[in-house]
Amino acid sequence: LPVYVPTAVASFPNEVMHSPKLWVSQKYHNLKTYTPMARGGHFAAMEEPKLLAEDVQNFVKIVEKRKKK
Repeated sequence: LPVYVPTAVASFPNEVMHSPKLWVSQKYHNLKTYTPMARGGHFAAMEEPKLLAEDVQNFVKIVEKRKKK
């Protein structure tokens, strides 16, 4: 099923399954960010918490800007 809510994807290189941006954008029709990460994997929150937190904060800023307009 297609998803229409604002979506962000952080793509970590050592993830169990890689999801290319093309595949992600076909499922998530309101893709706001797709971030290819420099390092990390399936347990990104433990492995690279700073990278993940920065990406989440960036996504929230993008979504909040849109809501204010």
